[in-house]
Amino acid sequence: MAAKQETALKPAILAVEPAAAIAGGELRIRGSNFCSDGHPAVTIGEEPAPLMIAADDFLVVKVPEAAISGDIVVHSGKRHSASWEASIGVQIADSLHPVANPAVDLEGNVFSTFSGARGQRAPVSIYKIDTSYTSKPFVSDLMNPTGLAFDRDGLLYASNRFDGIVYQITPTGNMSVFVEGMGVATGIAFDKEGNLYLGDRSGTIFKISRSRQIYVFATLEPSIAAYHLAFSADGHLYVTGPTTSSFDSVYRITPAGEVETVFRGLGRPQGLAFDADGNLYVAGSLAGRRGIVQLKTGGSDPSPRLFLSGPNIVGLAFAPGNAMIVATQSALYRVEAGVRSRILP
Repeated sequence: MAAKQETALKPAILAVEPAAAIAGGELRIRGSNFCSDGHPAVTIGEEPAPLMIAADDFLVVKVPEAAISGDIVVHSGKRHSASWEASIGVQIADSLHPVANPAVDLEGNVFSTFSGARGQRAPVSIYKIDTSYTSKPFVSDLMNPTGLAFDRDGLLYASNRFDGIVYQITPTGNMSVFVEGMGVATGIAFDKEGNLYLGDRSGTIFKISRSRQIYVFATLEPSIAAYHLAFSADGHLYVTGPTTSSFDSVYRITPAGEVETVFRGLGRPQGLAFDADGNLYVAGSLAGRRGIVQLKTGGSDPSPRLFLSGPNIVGLAFAPGNAMIVATQSALYRVEAGVRSRILP
Protein backbone atom coordinates (compact mmCIF):
# COMPACT_ATOMS: atom_id res chain seq x y z
CA MET A 1 0.00 0.00 0.00
CA ALA A 2 2.85 2.39 0.89
CA ALA A 3 4.53 1.74 -2.47
CA LYS A 4 1.31 2.49 -4.34
CA GLN A 5 0.86 5.73 -2.40
CA GLU A 6 4.46 6.70 -3.16
CA THR A 7 3.87 6.17 -6.89
CA ALA A 8 0.60 8.07 -6.83
CA LEU A 9 2.23 11.10 -5.23
CA LYS A 10 5.01 11.40 -7.77
CA PRO A 11 4.67 14.50 -9.95
CA ALA A 12 3.34 13.62 -13.39
CA ILE A 13 3.52 15.78 -16.53
CA LEU A 14 0.52 15.41 -18.83
CA ALA A 15 1.16 18.21 -21.32
CA VAL A 16 3.61 21.00 -22.14
CA GLU A 17 2.47 23.93 -24.26
CA PRO A 18 3.82 25.09 -26.58
CA ALA A 19 6.07 22.23 -27.59
CA ALA A 20 8.95 24.51 -28.64
CA ALA A 21 10.71 27.53 -27.17
CA ILE A 22 13.89 29.57 -27.14
CA ALA A 23 15.67 31.10 -24.16
CA GLY A 24 13.35 33.43 -22.28
CA GLY A 25 10.22 31.75 -23.61
CA GLU A 26 7.49 30.60 -21.23
CA LEU A 27 6.19 27.02 -21.09
CA ARG A 28 2.91 25.95 -19.50
CA ILE A 29 3.10 22.56 -17.82
CA ARG A 30 -0.06 20.66 -16.88
CA GLY A 31 -0.16 17.53 -14.76
CA SER A 32 -0.64 16.41 -11.18
CA ASN A 33 1.08 16.22 -7.78
CA PHE A 34 3.45 19.07 -8.54
CA CYS A 35 3.29 20.15 -4.87
CA SER A 36 3.06 16.67 -3.35
CA ASP A 37 6.23 17.03 -1.29
CA GLY A 38 6.71 20.77 -0.99
CA HIS A 39 7.20 23.66 -3.36
CA PRO A 40 7.87 22.44 -6.93
CA ALA A 41 10.99 23.04 -8.98
CA VAL A 42 11.56 22.46 -12.70
CA THR A 43 14.67 21.64 -14.67
CA ILE A 44 15.02 21.91 -18.44
CA GLY A 45 17.98 19.95 -19.69
CA GLU A 46 19.24 19.81 -16.07
CA GLU A 47 19.21 23.62 -15.86
CA PRO A 48 16.93 25.18 -13.20
CA ALA A 49 13.99 26.93 -14.83
CA PRO A 50 12.53 30.03 -13.09
CA LEU A 51 8.96 29.43 -11.89
CA MET A 52 6.45 32.09 -12.90
CA ILE A 53 3.27 30.37 -11.61
CA ALA A 54 3.04 27.30 -9.40
CA ALA A 55 0.04 25.15 -8.52
CA ASP A 56 -0.42 21.45 -7.86
CA ASP A 57 -1.60 20.80 -11.42
CA PHE A 58 -0.26 23.77 -13.37
CA LEU A 59 3.13 25.45 -13.74
CA VAL A 60 4.48 28.26 -15.89
CA VAL A 61 8.27 28.32 -16.26
CA LYS A 62 10.75 30.41 -18.19
CA VAL A 63 13.35 28.67 -20.37
CA PRO A 64 16.81 29.44 -18.91
CA GLU A 65 19.55 30.89 -21.10
CA ALA A 66 21.80 27.86 -20.56
CA ALA A 67 19.23 25.24 -21.60
CA ILE A 68 20.32 23.23 -24.63
CA SER A 69 18.17 20.13 -24.07
CA GLY A 70 14.41 19.94 -23.90
CA ASP A 71 14.14 17.27 -21.21
CA ILE A 72 11.70 18.79 -18.70
CA VAL A 73 11.43 17.34 -15.19
CA VAL A 74 9.22 18.53 -12.32
CA HIS A 75 10.68 18.05 -8.84
CA SER A 76 8.78 18.07 -5.55
CA GLY A 77 10.98 17.34 -2.57
CA LYS A 78 12.62 13.96 -3.17
CA ARG A 79 10.13 13.02 -5.85
CA HIS A 80 10.36 13.87 -9.51
CA SER A 81 8.37 13.27 -12.66
CA ALA A 82 9.36 11.32 -15.72
CA SER A 83 11.01 13.61 -18.26
CA TRP A 84 8.97 15.31 -20.99
CA GLU A 85 10.72 16.32 -24.19
CA ALA A 86 10.25 19.77 -25.73
CA SER A 87 12.12 21.42 -28.60
CA ILE A 88 14.47 24.04 -27.18
CA GLY A 89 16.33 26.30 -29.59
CA VAL A 90 20.11 26.39 -29.71
CA GLN A 91 21.68 29.79 -30.31
CA ILE A 92 23.77 29.76 -33.50
CA ALA A 93 24.70 33.45 -33.79
CA ASP A 94 24.57 36.63 -31.75
CA SER A 95 25.61 40.32 -31.97
CA LEU A 96 23.19 40.76 -34.87
CA HIS A 97 20.33 43.16 -35.52
CA PRO A 98 17.75 41.53 -37.79
CA VAL A 99 14.44 43.30 -38.34
CA ALA A 100 12.84 40.63 -40.55
CA ASN A 101 13.27 37.00 -41.61
CA PRO A 102 16.72 35.50 -42.06
CA ALA A 103 17.35 33.83 -45.43
CA VAL A 104 18.56 30.25 -45.97
CA ASP A 105 20.24 28.95 -49.11
CA LEU A 106 19.93 25.41 -50.49
CA GLU A 107 23.08 24.28 -48.66
CA GLY A 108 21.67 25.39 -45.30
CA ASN A 109 23.77 28.53 -44.84
CA VAL A 110 21.86 31.24 -42.98
CA PHE A 111 22.06 34.96 -43.80
CA SER A 112 21.03 37.69 -41.41
CA THR A 113 21.48 41.43 -41.06
CA PHE A 114 22.86 44.04 -38.76
CA SER A 115 20.21 46.56 -39.72
CA GLY A 116 20.92 49.26 -37.16
CA ALA A 117 19.03 52.45 -36.43
CA ARG A 118 17.86 54.53 -39.39
CA GLY A 119 20.90 56.17 -40.95
CA GLN A 120 23.37 53.98 -39.02
CA ARG A 121 26.16 52.46 -41.12
CA ALA A 122 27.44 49.32 -39.43
CA PRO A 123 30.87 47.83 -40.28
CA VAL A 124 29.14 44.62 -41.45
CA SER A 125 25.67 44.74 -42.99
CA ILE A 126 24.93 41.06 -43.68
CA TYR A 127 26.44 38.00 -42.01
CA LYS A 128 26.67 34.45 -43.32
CA ILE A 129 26.33 31.67 -40.73
CA ASP A 130 27.52 28.38 -42.21
CA THR A 131 26.33 24.88 -41.32
CA SER A 132 28.93 24.61 -38.54
CA TYR A 133 27.45 27.82 -37.05
CA THR A 134 30.47 29.94 -37.86
CA SER A 135 29.46 33.54 -38.47
CA LYS A 136 31.39 35.50 -41.10
CA PRO A 137 30.96 38.97 -42.64
CA PHE A 138 29.27 38.70 -46.04
CA VAL A 139 28.33 42.26 -47.10
CA SER A 140 29.62 45.61 -45.85
CA ASP A 141 28.65 49.23 -46.50
CA LEU A 142 24.94 48.60 -46.99
CA MET A 143 22.91 51.10 -44.96
CA ASN A 144 19.96 49.64 -43.01
CA PRO A 145 19.52 46.27 -44.76
CA THR A 146 15.99 45.07 -44.02
CA GLY A 147 14.39 42.27 -46.07
CA LEU A 148 16.34 39.27 -47.44
CA ALA A 149 15.29 36.69 -50.03
CA PHE A 150 16.90 34.28 -52.50
CA ASP A 151 15.84 33.87 -56.10
CA ARG A 152 15.94 30.48 -57.83
CA ASP A 153 19.38 31.22 -59.29
CA GLY A 154 20.87 31.43 -55.82
CA LEU A 155 21.28 35.22 -55.79
CA LEU A 156 20.49 37.02 -52.56
CA TYR A 157 18.41 40.20 -52.60
CA ALA A 158 18.38 42.79 -49.82
CA SER A 159 16.08 45.75 -49.39
CA ASN A 160 17.27 49.01 -47.89
CA ARG A 161 14.74 51.03 -45.93
CA PHE A 162 17.07 54.07 -45.82
CA ASP A 163 17.26 54.88 -49.55
CA GLY A 164 14.60 52.61 -51.08
CA ILE A 165 17.01 50.44 -53.06
CA VAL A 166 16.90 46.67 -53.57
CA TYR A 167 20.34 45.15 -54.07
CA GLN A 168 21.27 41.93 -55.84
CA ILE A 169 24.12 40.03 -54.17
CA THR A 170 26.23 37.25 -55.69
CA PRO A 171 27.38 34.16 -53.71
CA THR A 172 30.73 35.89 -53.21
CA GLY A 173 29.13 38.97 -51.67
CA ASN A 174 29.40 41.35 -54.65
CA MET A 175 26.53 43.83 -54.61
CA SER A 176 24.75 45.74 -57.37
CA VAL A 177 21.56 47.82 -57.59
CA PHE A 178 18.55 45.82 -58.79
CA VAL A 179 15.85 48.54 -58.49
CA GLU A 180 15.63 51.87 -56.71
CA GLY A 181 13.01 54.44 -55.72
CA MET A 182 11.03 51.94 -53.62
CA GLY A 183 10.16 54.30 -50.74
CA VAL A 184 10.77 52.79 -47.29
CA ALA A 185 11.66 49.38 -48.72
CA THR A 186 11.10 46.53 -46.25
CA GLY A 187 9.91 42.93 -46.80
CA ILE A 188 10.66 41.08 -50.05
CA ALA A 189 9.58 37.75 -51.56
CA PHE A 190 9.68 35.96 -54.93
CA ASP A 191 6.80 34.20 -56.68
CA LYS A 192 7.17 31.02 -58.73
CA GLU A 193 7.78 32.98 -61.93
CA GLY A 194 10.67 34.89 -60.40
CA ASN A 195 8.89 38.22 -59.92
CA LEU A 196 10.01 40.13 -56.86
CA TYR A 197 7.47 41.65 -54.46
CA LEU A 198 8.44 44.41 -52.08
CA GLY A 199 6.62 46.28 -49.32
CA ASP A 200 6.97 50.05 -48.97
CA ARG A 201 5.82 50.52 -45.40
CA SER A 202 3.97 53.71 -46.32
CA GLY A 203 1.27 51.48 -47.83
CA THR A 204 2.27 49.93 -51.17
CA ILE A 205 3.20 46.41 -52.25
CA PHE A 206 5.24 46.59 -55.48
CA LYS A 207 5.68 43.86 -58.07
CA ILE A 208 8.99 43.92 -59.96
CA SER A 209 9.29 41.69 -63.00
CA ARG A 210 12.43 39.80 -63.99
CA SER A 211 13.02 42.57 -66.56
CA ARG A 212 12.80 45.10 -63.68
CA GLN A 213 9.51 46.64 -64.65
CA ILE A 214 7.77 48.02 -61.56
CA TYR A 215 4.02 47.80 -60.86
CA VAL A 216 1.82 48.74 -57.92
CA PHE A 217 0.45 45.34 -56.91
CA ALA A 218 -1.68 46.19 -53.85
CA THR A 219 -2.26 48.85 -51.22
CA LEU A 220 -2.50 48.28 -47.46
CA GLU A 221 -2.69 50.30 -44.28
CA PRO A 222 0.73 51.87 -43.54
CA SER A 223 2.94 49.97 -41.08
CA ILE A 224 4.82 51.53 -38.19
CA ALA A 225 7.72 49.12 -38.70
CA ALA A 226 7.86 47.03 -41.86
CA TYR A 227 5.88 44.83 -44.18
CA HIS A 228 6.78 41.15 -44.10
CA LEU A 229 5.98 38.93 -47.10
CA ALA A 230 5.72 35.21 -47.88
CA PHE A 231 4.18 33.23 -50.75
CA SER A 232 1.98 30.17 -50.26
CA ALA A 233 2.26 27.19 -52.59
CA ASP A 234 -0.93 28.25 -54.40
CA GLY A 235 0.54 31.62 -55.40
CA HIS A 236 -1.08 33.90 -52.84
CA LEU A 237 1.04 36.54 -51.15
CA TYR A 238 0.69 36.74 -47.36
CA VAL A 239 1.59 40.01 -45.65
CA THR A 240 1.93 41.33 -42.13
CA GLY A 241 2.63 44.90 -41.12
CA PRO A 242 2.31 45.93 -37.46
CA THR A 243 0.34 49.09 -36.75
CA THR A 244 -0.43 50.92 -33.52
CA SER A 245 -3.15 48.34 -32.84
CA SER A 246 -2.51 45.33 -30.60
CA PHE A 247 -5.03 43.36 -32.69
CA ASP A 248 -3.39 43.28 -36.10
CA SER A 249 -4.14 41.20 -39.20
CA VAL A 250 -2.52 38.72 -41.53
CA TYR A 251 -3.45 39.61 -45.11
CA ARG A 252 -3.66 37.43 -48.21
CA ILE A 253 -3.31 39.03 -51.64
CA THR A 254 -4.58 37.12 -54.66
CA PRO A 255 -2.54 36.95 -57.90
CA ALA A 256 -4.90 39.67 -59.19
CA GLY A 257 -3.93 42.00 -56.33
CA GLU A 258 -7.11 41.66 -54.26
CA VAL A 259 -6.51 42.02 -50.52
CA GLU A 260 -8.25 39.70 -48.05
CA THR A 261 -7.94 39.38 -44.27
CA VAL A 262 -6.96 35.84 -43.26
CA PHE A 263 -6.84 36.37 -39.50
CA ARG A 264 -7.18 39.30 -37.14
CA GLY A 265 -5.97 39.12 -33.57
CA LEU A 266 -2.15 39.09 -33.49
CA GLY A 267 -0.03 41.52 -31.54
CA ARG A 268 2.74 43.12 -33.61
CA PRO A 269 2.94 40.43 -36.32
CA GLN A 270 6.26 40.44 -38.18
CA GLY A 271 8.20 37.80 -40.15
CA LEU A 272 6.30 34.85 -41.61
CA ALA A 273 7.01 31.62 -43.48
CA PHE A 274 5.25 28.49 -44.75
CA ASP A 275 6.13 24.87 -44.06
CA ALA A 276 5.80 22.10 -46.66
CA ASP A 277 2.28 21.24 -45.47
CA GLY A 278 0.96 24.75 -46.08
CA ASN A 279 0.87 25.90 -42.46
CA LEU A 280 1.79 29.54 -41.91
CA TYR A 281 4.05 30.62 -39.07
CA VAL A 282 4.08 34.25 -37.92
CA ALA A 283 6.33 36.00 -35.41
CA GLY A 284 3.92 37.82 -33.11
CA SER A 285 1.84 37.47 -29.98
CA LEU A 286 -1.42 35.59 -29.47
CA ALA A 287 -3.58 36.44 -26.44
CA GLY A 288 -0.61 38.27 -24.96
CA ARG A 289 1.83 35.37 -25.36
CA ARG A 290 4.83 36.18 -27.54
CA GLY A 291 6.54 33.82 -29.94
CA ILE A 292 5.67 32.17 -33.24
CA VAL A 293 2.01 31.55 -34.04
CA GLN A 294 0.89 28.77 -36.38
CA LEU A 295 -2.10 29.39 -38.66
CA LYS A 296 -3.74 26.81 -40.91
CA THR A 297 -4.48 28.24 -44.36
CA GLY A 298 -6.29 25.39 -46.10
CA GLY A 299 -9.84 26.15 -44.88
CA SER A 300 -12.09 28.68 -43.19
CA ASP A 301 -10.72 28.07 -39.67
CA PRO A 302 -7.06 29.14 -39.21
CA SER A 303 -6.98 27.46 -35.74
CA PRO A 304 -4.31 29.81 -34.38
CA ARG A 305 -2.01 28.38 -31.74
CA LEU A 306 1.25 29.39 -30.17
CA PHE A 307 3.78 27.05 -31.80
CA LEU A 308 6.95 28.40 -30.18
CA SER A 309 7.46 30.67 -27.19
CA GLY A 310 10.14 33.32 -27.00
CA PRO A 311 10.77 37.05 -26.53
CA ASN A 312 11.76 39.66 -29.11
CA ILE A 313 11.24 37.42 -32.14
CA VAL A 314 11.20 39.33 -35.45
CA GLY A 315 11.30 36.56 -38.03
CA LEU A 316 11.90 32.96 -38.98
CA ALA A 317 12.93 30.71 -41.86
CA PHE A 318 13.08 26.99 -42.55
CA ALA A 319 16.33 25.13 -43.14
CA PRO A 320 17.16 21.69 -44.54
CA GLY A 321 16.63 18.94 -41.99
CA ASN A 322 13.21 20.15 -40.81
CA ALA A 323 14.71 22.84 -38.63
CA MET A 324 13.35 26.30 -37.97
CA ILE A 325 15.70 29.29 -37.78
CA VAL A 326 14.33 31.88 -35.37
CA ALA A 327 15.56 35.47 -35.41
CA THR A 328 15.30 37.71 -32.36
CA GLN A 329 16.36 41.36 -32.23
CA SER A 330 19.97 40.30 -31.57
CA ALA A 331 20.47 36.58 -32.21
CA LEU A 332 19.59 33.49 -34.26
CA TYR A 333 18.39 30.14 -32.91
CA ARG A 334 18.04 26.76 -34.56
CA VAL A 335 15.02 24.77 -33.37
CA GLU A 336 14.36 21.15 -34.30
CA ALA A 337 10.71 21.98 -34.80
CA GLY A 338 9.45 18.69 -36.23
CA VAL A 339 7.89 20.27 -39.32
CA ARG A 340 8.66 19.61 -42.96
CA SER A 341 10.71 22.46 -44.34
CA ARG A 342 9.77 24.55 -47.34
CA ILE A 343 12.63 26.79 -48.43
CA LEU A 344 11.69 28.23 -51.82
CA PRO A 345 8.28 29.35 -53.15
